[in-house]
Parts: sequence; structure tokens; C-alpha cells
Amino acid sequence: MSASPSRPLIAGDPTVGPSVCFATCAPGLEPVLHRELQALRMPKVERQVGGVRFTGGPADWMRANLWLRTAGRVLLRLTRYEAHGSEALYAGALECEWERWLRPGGTVRVDAQSKDSDLDHTRFVEQRIKDAIVDRVTRRGAPRPQVVGEEAHLRVHAHVYRNRVTLSLDSSGAALRKRGWRYAQGQAPLSETLAAAMVQLSGWNGKAPLVDPFCGSGTLLVEGALWATNTAPGLLRDRFGFMAWPGFSAKLWERERKAAEAARRPLGKTRLVGLDHRPERIAEAQANLTAAGFSSTDLQVLDARAWAGKPGWNAQILTNPPYGVRVGEEAKMLGLYEQLGQHWKAVAQGYGLTLIAPVELLPAFGLAWEQQVPVKNGALECAIVSTQLPESESAAPPA
Repeated sequence: MSASPSRPLIAGDPTVGPSVCFATCAPGLEPVLHRELQALRMPKVERQVGGVRFTGGPADWMRANLWLRTAGRVLLRLTRYEAHGSEALYAGALECEWERWLRPGGTVRVDAQSKDSDLDHTRFVEQRIKDAIVDRVTRRGAPRPQVVGEEAHLRVHAHVYRNRVTLSLDSSGAALRKRGWRYAQGQAPLSETLAAAMVQLSGWNGKAPLVDPFCGSGTLLVEGALWATNTAPGLLRDRFGFMAWPGFSAKLWERERKAAEAARRPLGKTRLVGLDHRPERIAEAQANLTAAGFSSTDLQVLDARAWAGKPGWNAQILTNPPYGVRVGEEAKMLGLYEQLGQHWKAVAQGYGLTLIAPVELLPAFGLAWEQQVPVKNGALECAIVSTQLPESESAAPPA
């Protein structure tokens, strides 16, 4: 028999006044996202597992959607309550005023996570919350909302942890990694949010040349260019989840967009250099860079081991080398990584180097990593690592 629900703690309408917000991110990126939110001067920023909590009103969470580079979504808390079973889960969700955030005839999607709870089947959790939303809306005379996928008018996030349910509005809609610039998908591309994290963790100043020896479809180059030009990544997409809510303020959104447009700066003389031995990947990189507004780049069909940096360039190498899962066997990757480490020490003295690779393969580079941030790239346990390649002995100052 299901336990009776505790009385839900219903928040005020987050589309009107301040509310508790949560920006999600991939595990390991919480410190980077925390710094981003601090830079945006969001109130009450607090790092948590899987993301960063902050407090804000509509202008704040609109700005977060527009500017955050490493976030997955921006969630606005509606309610929290205890639920050990189906009835309590349903009853708590039924108390939310879903009619405030769903237009008549609108569509709904619910996504759920559960850990250490009696309600451990996420599909069931999603279905019961959908039932509550539909029943609440139809009992008030509105048409029955349809349940759809990615393009739903109202997306709801349910987080169940130790039998405590948190229901939130998903203000982002499609994941924030979907910037709007990706014209060519490429082969197993790095996610935009991981690429943005690598740019920030590298310490690149946005002025020195940026070099990706395995550029693929150009993800790192695009995210680097967005960072260097202070371009809010959300400027490149035309839709966010909050735009479908009845209380959406187009005037407020336009104000935030105009402020972001005014903050952009030109790329100037900053060089973006991309290499790949496959011509089709170079064509994809060029298409994506052009779609993002960066057509003046240096893309070359060239093996990474044949490239030579210019002395005194002080460039930043930023790359996602092949792992062996996608290309060849692990033994081949170990040999490749050893060659790359030796090659970069020979031709890129004094350059910064940041890359992402499986943890167990990192020693093959033969480099002393000054920074190592554990992350997942897909299902693989990886790390974002950084170092400064040593200067040549001839460039060293006298003792």
C-alpha cells in the first residue's frame, strides 16, 4: 500500500518572481559551471553534484540559458515532497498548477531520474506525473494535452532521491549543447559542452593561435571562437523551452538578447588552425565554422604528426585525439600517443596543451600533466588534462 504524501512545498510561480534554479552539467564540470554562474553574478550560487544551484527571476534564468557554455539545462523548482509509492507521487504532482505553464492544446514531456528510492523505475515515474498533469489540466476544462518528445511546449523534470521528489520546469527545452551552429554532424563528435569546458580549463587567452590537430567537424574550434569573441552560445539558436509558456515576456527576452549582442567582440587577428587527415572532416569543420559566423580560418588536410608549429607563436593546442574505440586498436593508440607526445615536444615548445583522452591511455604521451579533470565522454572514463610544453633548451634564459 502506498504511503500518503507529505504536503508538497509549492514554490511561487518561477515565471514571475525569484525561484530556486538548477543548472545541470556533466559529472566533473561542476567547478567550471560554478565559475560561469559567478561570472554572470547570479544570486546564491552553490555547487552541487551534477550541477549548480542559484536563485533568480525570469531575467536571470533567461540570461543563464543564453550564456552558459557548460550547462545541460536550466531547471526551475516547482515543488518538493516525499513519495514512497504511486499514489503519493501522483497526488504531489496533482497539486501543481500546471495550467499556469501550459497553453490550451499544448504538449507535455516528463523526464525523470531516480536514486536510492522506492520509486526506482523512471519510466513509471514519468508516466504517473504525466497522468497528474493531464488530469489537473482537463479537470479545469482545458483540452487534453498530448505527450510528445523533444519539441514539447512544457518539459518537466522529476528528480527522486531517497524518496523525496523534486519537480522542476525545464526552461531550456532542447539541451543547451544544441547551440544551433552544427551544420555537419561529423563522426562521433565531442559534445559542445565538453568542448567549452576544455577551452575554459586550458587558460587560453583568446588571442594566441588556437590549434586542433584532430579537428574533425570543428567543435573545439567553434567553441574556442565563441569564447574568444565573447559570443553567448544561446544567440545562435532560435528556441528555448520558456518561449512556449503562457507568461513568456518577449520584451524581457529581447532585452537580454540585445545585451548579449552588444557584448560580442570581433575575432580580430586570432588564428584558428584545424588539421585532419580526412578531407571530408575538414569540409565539415569549414561548414560548421561558417554556420557559426567564423569563415576566416586555417584548415588543412594534414596528419597531426606532420604539422610543425612556429617558434615563438605561444599557441594553444586543444584537441580530442582518437581513442581506439572509434579508430583502430588500443595498442595502435598507445603508439600514436607516444609519437604525438614526442612530436609536440619537438615542434611546439612553449605552447599550451589541453586534450581529452581515456585515463588509462594518458601515460603514453610521456608528458607531466599539470591539471587533470575526470569526465565522461559518452560512456568512456576520460580526463581533460593540461600542461605547458617545455621550451627548447636554446630558448631558455641563462642561469
